[in-house]
Amino acid sequence: MSTVPVVPPSPASTGLAHLAEQTARYVEAGLQGAPNTARAYAGDWRRFSAWCTEHGQVALPASVDTLAGFVTHLAETGKKVATIQRHCAAISKAHALRDLASPTDDKKFKVLLEGISRVKGTRQKQAPAFSLASFKRTVKHIDPSTPAGLRDRVILLLGFTGAFRRSELSALDLDDLAFSDEGLTIDLKRSKTNQLGVAEEKAIFYSPDPALCPIRTLQAWLRLLGRTTGPVLVSLRKGGRLTERRLTDVHLNKIVQRHLGPKFTAHSLRASFVTVAKLNGADDSEVMNQTKHKTSSMIRRYTRLDNVRQHNAAQKLGL
Repeated sequence: MSTVPVVPPSPASTGLAHLAEQTARYVEAGLQGAPNTARAYAGDWRRFSAWCTEHGQVALPASVDTLAGFVTHLAETGKKVATIQRHCAAISKAHALRDLASPTDDKKFKVLLEGISRVKGTRQKQAPAFSLASFKRTVKHIDPSTPAGLRDRVILLLGFTGAFRRSELSALDLDDLAFSDEGLTIDLKRSKTNQLGVAEEKAIFYSPDPALCPIRTLQAWLRLLGRTTGPVLVSLRKGGRLTERRLTDVHLNKIVQRHLGPKFTAHSLRASFVTVAKLNGADDSEVMNQTKHKTSSMIRRYTRLDNVRQHNAAQKLGL
């Protein structure tokens, strides 16, 4: 009985298969997005999958009717429009990762989503901004003689003056910092809006008041750390003993709320930078140079000018 000889794959075909695997890996990385967004999407996808299982529906690929039923369920159970939209984005992402058509692109579904937005309204609850006077009082009230107090001062002062997102603060490493007589330059390796790692920097300046100076406070913290590599912001053991464990953005948020109050979040540091800077006469380009926003429309969205008497042209009528 004759046998068919086994022909080994050619180097060329092996190389193409390897390239195909790498291409798929890069495509998935391109679709994943920022880590925090990816985590939120994962939770939203689990919720959608559980709902589909409970109601005997197929989650992937999902039909338009299945998705319509799910978002109607979200709307009827009190979910905000922004939350519903995020769920839809997660479902769309899951389909895109598997090269499947997404039901979110259907015209009739878009009409449903617009109707939900009209009925429920799209105004989002935003992290409030604080006044500069209250922020100064809060910082000075924190005891810098303890490791926890000194670290928390760094978080508040650096987060505010640098207009940092909490994920950016968490990711800071010691080799990102460059001190000079003019101030501090911080290399921002990646951010929510800079997933490709394009070179971006933030500038931090000295304050005449040592208690409110982000640079002097940071330098005191670095002397306490006593090392030249690793994360800038770390957790502490009982008794204030230093660790080398990077503070997560969740812990950063808790620290901010501990000092500023429960109605504020770590994002309030960034929002307050925009608000205080605008009230003090900064133009959008100056603000964007620090926040790294891409458009002026985002600056207007971030500005928390809730008091109608603030920043109002009616004061300039000359009557």
